[in-house]
Amino acid sequence: MSLMLVVTVLGWVGAIAGLVAYAMVSRGRWSADSLAFQGTNMLAAGTLLTVAAANGIWPSAASNMAAILIGVNAVYTVVRAKKRAAKEAAALRVVEDAVDTVPDHVPDHLADHAPAQRSAVSYRAFAEAA
Repeated sequence: MSLMLVVTVLGWVGAIAGLVAYAMVSRGRWSADSLAFQGTNMLAAGTLLTVAAANGIWPSAASNMAAILIGVNAVYTVVRAKKRAAKEAAALRVVEDAVDTVPDHVPDHLADHAPAQRSAVSYRAFAEAA
């Protein structure tokens, strides 16, 4: 197998990966800030960069290098946002409580003797974890 055949196969892999990423975002399956989209785009740009450099097509190589750098920055931003969200979620814990109440159908003068029941409504509050 010749080197140019390997380069050609890489070119096709990159082209297909780029089209898959574009189609997935266009159809709403992936979001533009998803790691799947960014990873697939970087894979496509990396393989197409290799093909362009092997063939001396420097404008294409430069644009694919820029696409890789944009993807790396996007992945960094997404990962940082996910870590921040996880940290904020860990700082809050849910505190739930139900209130004991006397049913509405019990007259006021009998309310002291009626058994309390659990209210259908519970109260939810968020407290900072220690």
